[in-house]
Amino acid sequence: MKYIPHVAGGLLGALFIMAGVMVLFNLAPTPPPPPEGTPPALFMGAFAPTGYLTFVKVLEVIGGVLVAIPFTRNIGLLVLGPIIVNILAFHAFITKGEGLFSPMILVIVALALYLLWVGRKAFAGLLGTGRPA
Repeated sequence: MKYIPHVAGGLLGALFIMAGVMVLFNLAPTPPPPPEGTPPALFMGAFAPTGYLTFVKVLEVIGGVLVAIPFTRNIGLLVLGPIIVNILAFHAFITKGEGLFSPMILVIVALALYLLWVGRKAFAGLLGTGRPA
C-alpha cells in the first residue's frame, strides 16, 4: 500500500515527460490542425507561433521529473497543476466538452487528485489550514 503513491507519481511523471519530449524534439508526426476559423484553431494559432507552447512543454517535462521523484513530488504537482487545469479548461470551454472524458485525461486527473490527496498535509499550509509554526 505504501508503494502506490510512488507508482502513481511515476506514471503521472512519465505521461508528462513523454508528452513534453514528443513535442519538443518532434518525435511524432504532428496531428492535423483543427478546421480553420474554429475556436481550437484560433487558440492553437496563438499558442504555437509565439513560443508559448514550447514554454508549456518545458514545464511539463520539469513537472514530470519532479513528480516522478518522491522527494520533490509536491513541487512537481504545483508545476503541473495549472497545466492540468488548462487542459481541462481547453476541453470544457474551447472544444465545448469534446475530449473532456477521454481515457488519457481521466487518468491524468485521477493520478493528480490521488497524489494531492496523499500529500494533503504538505499542502495544508498553502490553504492556511495548517498549524502555525
